Amino acid sequence: MSGLALIRGEPRAELRIRPAREGDSAGISALLATSLAEIPGATPGRPLAAPQAGGVFVASEGGRIVGLAAIAPHDAEGTFEITHLVVTHAARGRGLASRLLAAAEGWVPEARRLILWCDTRADAAQRFFEKHSFLREGPIRVDAGQTLAFGYAKPAAGIAVAELDAAAASSADRRLGDILAASAAEDEAVPLASPAEARRYWRGVSAEVAGGQRVLIAGWVDGVLAGSVQLDINTPPYQDHRAEVQHLLILPGYRGGGLAEALMRAVEAAAQRHGRRLLTLNAIAGGPAEALARDLGWIEGGRIPGFSVTKRGVSCDALFFWKALAGLMR
Repeated sequence: MSGLALIRGEPRAELRIRPAREGDSAGISALLATSLAEIPGATPGRPLAAPQAGGVFVASEGGRIVGLAAIAPHDAEGTFEITHLVVTHAARGRGLASRLLAAAEGWVPEARRLILWCDTRADAAQRFFEKHSFLREGPIRVDAGQTLAFGYAKPAAGIAVAELDAAAASSADRRLGDILAASAAEDEAVPLASPAEARRYWRGVSAEVAGGQRVLIAGWVDGVLAGSVQLDINTPPYQDHRAEVQHLLILPGYRGGGLAEALMRAVEAAAQRHGRRLLTLNAIAGGPAEALARDLGWIEGGRIPGFSVTKRGVSCDALFFWKALAGLMR
């Protein structure tokens, strides 16, 4: 087992997070043993590094260890693995798991990429990691004892973008739903959606990614999944030279820092990989998307008055843009 599961326990008092010490070994062993006992068939996974080696953090409450996070270098340069994240049942609901994860991530500011493995039966743990911007990556791993684990990963620093496969797109739906909801609260032009509606929308996107009809690009800023853009490649027969860029979304607090431009450049590169040489998009006149399109060399092709209506019933003109990808037009 990977050690990435939320477990049951007891106490309550003042919680304190600190680096592990040599004297914590017995408490850590008891915590991990309780974790293993909670998942049927689970077996010990990667051994925990000695506390004095660093990268191991514990949460103590009334002298008892009730939480643990550990991080270690991976084989790939600049990649670190979250090897353990365990919180007792009684200590949950107070943000402890998030604080432990932040402590582990903060211990390696030079990390470029973070990975982890999560038991396929640990639904709550999977939701937790997806909330913290990790997405599914690669095949399922078979651990000792034939237990199965999903791989998760995320960029750790700076602005990073990636085209998502079906598994990653599916695991992103809650986080992208949060971004959609935050954008709707901030922008008049973004339609309101309940959490259930937002999740249903993103599940539909994931299905189209799996079916080869849509490309989904995600963007992170310092380890936070903060935006996305889509490319509709479900074109009619004999029209597979073109595609439409759709639904550029940026979490409000991360706008203006270069993520939108990075996503747009990434979607152009993705279009080239998929053999598309002519792109189109539409943008609300006078909005930030219009300015971005012009800055990136898109050409205005026309305007339709009153094309969009905001949540308050205000009509907005839409501008239509196109762009020929260099080296692919004929």
